[in-house]
Amino acid sequence: MPAQVNHRRRKFSSLTRAFIAVSTGGAALTLPMIGATVASAAPAQPVPAAVAKTVAPAAAPAKPTAVRAATPTVYSVIAGDSLYKIALSHSVSGGWQQLYKDNRAVIGADPSVIHAGQKLTIGASAPAAVASTTAASTAAAVTAKPATYTNDLDGWIKESLAVMAQHGIPGSYDGIHRNIMRESAGNPRAINNWDSNAAKGTPSKGLLQVIDPTFRAYHVPGTSMDPYDPVANITAACNYAAAKYGSIDNVFGAY
Repeated sequence: MPAQVNHRRRKFSSLTRAFIAVSTGGAALTLPMIGATVASAAPAQPVPAAVAKTVAPAAAPAKPTAVRAATPTVYSVIAGDSLYKIALSHSVSGGWQQLYKDNRAVIGADPSVIHAGQKLTIGASAPAAVASTTAASTAAAVTAKPATYTNDLDGWIKESLAVMAQHGIPGSYDGIHRNIMRESAGNPRAINNWDSNAAKGTPSKGLLQVIDPTFRAYHVPGTSMDPYDPVANITAACNYAAAKYGSIDNVFGAY
């Protein structure tokens, strides 16, 4: 049978009716105060995830990029050292010239003379300084005109010095000239056919009297492979002297 539905209205107690009456009548007065109180006490609402993902990266402070400068090291000179050997063994950017520039106050006016016990700073130049120097050198190389040298002893020595500078090989005009005059009197075709080297089948040749095995071992790229070529002979001999004596400037006799 169909369910019977109770359609009778619920009766409210007098207390309930009184509460409704008071609430309804006082709504205009009490609601603003209640609203204000509730608003101040309401807990902070969490930021939606989509908004948080958008805002967070913008609010995060950018991290500075750290730029590390090369840390200089101190090297103590030992007997037999030369700026060329030290720069070569420590891969100094700019070769012995840069090493001398960084330590001129310690070494003095002559880069070919260093003493055991001296403390040299390796890698003293800041990267910015190196970069600016490199940029300046590049600009100069672009604008500079090719050097011309006379085809005589003076020109050969000057051209050799230019090549040596490019490869970080020490030596001075006077040191080279002094040794040439002792070894060959300035004759690029000079050859020694009487000493012990000649007896072994490797006579000394050229301006600085270099034997073939030494010439090949210390030949500098960019110069001729002919040991009689003046520039190639001087440059190879100075390269050998730098490795063995520190510089051609330190050679005052047979070497």
